[in-house]
Amino acid sequence: MEGWIPLFEIFVNSPCPESEASLWLQKAFNPSSNASPISTASFLSLLAAPSETTSIDPSSPHEKRVMWIETLPAVVQARILSFLAYDHQRFCKRDLCKLARLVLSEGKGLDFWVKKAAQRLLDMVSVTNYQWISHFNLDTEEENVEDEFYSLPDWLRDTAKDSDSVFTWLPMSSDELSETMPLTASGGNEDDISIDVEESKQEEFDEVMLEVDVDELKLDDYIAIDVEQMAKSLKSRLLNVESTSEAVELGKEVHKLCFESKQNSLVVLDLIEPWSADDETAAVLISELSDGSETYELGWPAHILCSIVLPKFLVLSEPASRVLVMRTIEYCKAHQTAAEYALLFPLILRNEGINNPICDVISRIIKESLHPGHVSSFCQKLLCEDKDARGFVCLPRQRCLISEELVWTDSLFSLWQNILNHNVHLTQDSVDQLVYHVRESTDRFSKSLKFCNFLLCLVNKCAPFLKPHKLLLTAAVENTNTLVTKSILSKLSGL
Repeated sequence: MEGWIPLFEIFVNSPCPESEASLWLQKAFNPSSNASPISTASFLSLLAAPSETTSIDPSSPHEKRVMWIETLPAVVQARILSFLAYDHQRFCKRDLCKLARLVLSEGKGLDFWVKKAAQRLLDMVSVTNYQWISHFNLDTEEENVEDEFYSLPDWLRDTAKDSDSVFTWLPMSSDELSETMPLTASGGNEDDISIDVEESKQEEFDEVMLEVDVDELKLDDYIAIDVEQMAKSLKSRLLNVESTSEAVELGKEVHKLCFESKQNSLVVLDLIEPWSADDETAAVLISELSDGSETYELGWPAHILCSIVLPKFLVLSEPASRVLVMRTIEYCKAHQTAAEYALLFPLILRNEGINNPICDVISRIIKESLHPGHVSSFCQKLLCEDKDARGFVCLPRQRCLISEELVWTDSLFSLWQNILNHNVHLTQDSVDQLVYHVRESTDRFSKSLKFCNFLLCLVNKCAPFLKPHKLLLTAAVENTNTLVTKSILSKLSGL
């Protein structure tokens, strides 16, 4: 335990514990030392270890096991879970899932930020949705499947195929090596819970996208005549709302039609055209349509955002109204996944690129609605080369306004600067992609102050990740000519 004290001091005192803890763990790890084993596996084992303290539930005759992490102050627990999400690639995915689920099993008694951090960790490392099932036993066949974190890499297996040993200097076959590897970091405790679910968030997203296939969607094939007539009547009333009470009543009728007609709700909303209402009415509609009974983040919550808010923001050319922005921020706080796929992705992927008003709206939503850990994951998906990772939900008529690639503008570089100033920790691959786009954009933005301000911010915030790109960035910055060019070169020389 003594060897871990410096790490926990970081979690208690550091203003930026995630990156500092990651660096400490990297430096402290010494595979040749047996005296004080510091590793990712032993750290998770320590957190999940039973504490000497037990919690007794008055309503149950049995004592409840308390993990060691649960004995720490709530703020420290939240920071530890946030660090695990930030540095999750270095840990065993199965053990992280188990730890997050065991923490979430506390239910109502769990601190709000601890619960948020545990849910974010589970979301990042698990293929499951936010809903998880406790005490669910895996099939015997699945229990014997080796976790890829502990399994031999493919290249090593291929090397050992035609040989009795893995390497000539290693007197052990690949099968023997696999058999000796543990499946979990915390050992085979009988109290450990094996959990799995059949549905995943990606499957849910695919189902939603299938429902709104923009190439095949034909309203006549999906909507009943009486529903279509009612939708057109609501559309007409929507344009003539004169009071809040009328907007409230209209919102209730829209909600009723979408759910009781047993039609595709997005198709019904497309007929009603709720985005055509003024901003005050739209804000009321968001409140009335949100009944708190939503089960799937990419279902009804996403439909509300992409049919009311997204069409307004996609054509924004001047600052958005305060009432609509504030209501959107409140809604996005409660439905972060829907905000990501039905609002942020399509806005940032706008065909013409984002402008200053859109940049301001996105920046506020990210800052006030999403946790920095969620933003980091969102940025990674936005910058990755896999287009499927940044899929989105939108109305068919809006699809032509959205691109599959980022369109780099001054305002987009300003957005990335705002994200970095929000203390979002980007991953190495995200920084690599940003450097690539900087190199590609230098000629176009050589005299852009916004571009160079972003570069200065990138160097200040992501210096450890930029060392491999020092020469490339220096050459790119030397081609710029702004007030901050010399400052950027000075910072780069110190890397």
